[in-house]
Amino acid sequence: MTRTEPPAPEGPGHSANTPALRLMNLALHGLFFTLLAVLVARGLADGTLGAAALATAGALAAAYAAGGVVERIRTTRLWAGVWLATVVLLWTGLTLWHPEYCYLAFPLYFVCLHLMPVRWAVPAVLGLTAVVVAAQAGTDGGLTTPKVLGPLAGAAVALLTAYGYAALYRESRERQRLIDDLVRTRDALAASQREAGVLAERQRLAREIHDTLAQGLSSIVLLARAADAALPADPAVAGERIREVGQTAAANLTEARRFVQALTPPALDDATLTEALRRLAAGPGAAFLLDGEPYPLPVEAEVALLRLTQEALANAVRHARARRIAVTLTYLDDEVTLDVFDDGVGFDPQSAPADHDRPTFGLHGMRERIAELGGSLTVESAPGEGTAVAVSLPLRVLAEAVAR
Repeated sequence: MTRTEPPAPEGPGHSANTPALRLMNLALHGLFFTLLAVLVARGLADGTLGAAALATAGALAAAYAAGGVVERIRTTRLWAGVWLATVVLLWTGLTLWHPEYCYLAFPLYFVCLHLMPVRWAVPAVLGLTAVVVAAQAGTDGGLTTPKVLGPLAGAAVALLTAYGYAALYRESRERQRLIDDLVRTRDALAASQREAGVLAERQRLAREIHDTLAQGLSSIVLLARAADAALPADPAVAGERIREVGQTAAANLTEARRFVQALTPPALDDATLTEALRRLAAGPGAAFLLDGEPYPLPVEAEVALLRLTQEALANAVRHARARRIAVTLTYLDDEVTLDVFDDGVGFDPQSAPADHDRPTFGLHGMRERIAELGGSLTVESAPGEGTAVAVSLPLRVLAEAVAR
């Protein structure tokens, strides 16, 4: 029996998907089978368990196990009800026949509370308790106060446990909902800030292009038309206009280069990404490794990888006090990866974001920058075990992100 978790719960323990409840279900089902096995073994040992009772116990075990392996029972409310009624009827007959089987009532309490709505679960628990009391009444000494209080106490414990867990679950679910809302709000705010920054940069570049390159290109068009018109009648004037076209084009080329320089880090002005990263990792204790054959990347990707390497190296020296740092750039057929590892003091990534002085604070912006390019950034670290920063940029997703 691989899974005995009842289907479609409605009662106090209604979240069958939580790990805690799954563990609780397994424990209760294990308790049921353990008690049943012990009682059957005892009955066989002392000779009090006849063939009919043994067959009933076997049928009870098979029926209970079906709740975990038959898909219809696990997923259909009607069949779950039929399953529970069958288990309870078999247990009732076996308990009235052999009162020692009343111990199985405790796990059955939780099954009823788990499967049934509250308005049915409580009467069902009381009904099981009544069966236990009736079975105890037929034992030696008749019905006594302990034989009544014992089953009632067990039912009360089951009810309190189930409702206590339900209250804890509701509180946990509400807390998780608030956390999810905060995360969504933070992500929405970050996205709006990125979008506002992109729009502002686009407007700035649009103004620059309009005031410089566009005006220069308009002048080139006018001068070219003037040269074309003057060429048949006055070649000297046409030549002068052509020289002015060349001068204007040269000025526009200078402006275009200025734009490129403004958008590209100085480290990439006269070097490839591989050379720039090798220069960054030229310090003591640092090493740069290249894997694969380099190929051109969009300037946005090269800038992001360069900035991230600078941030990771600065964190390793300033915060981690690392003695060795390894930077690995890998060119694969379908993606580019960058890994930065140091043997520093390490940190707890879960607590670092709350502290702006910790190494991952600067990496938060880099993670967003990598995500905008369709890639992923992960940081793995632990106190005393160094830090590993890994970036992956799938080429297909990168091309789509750059094209947007």
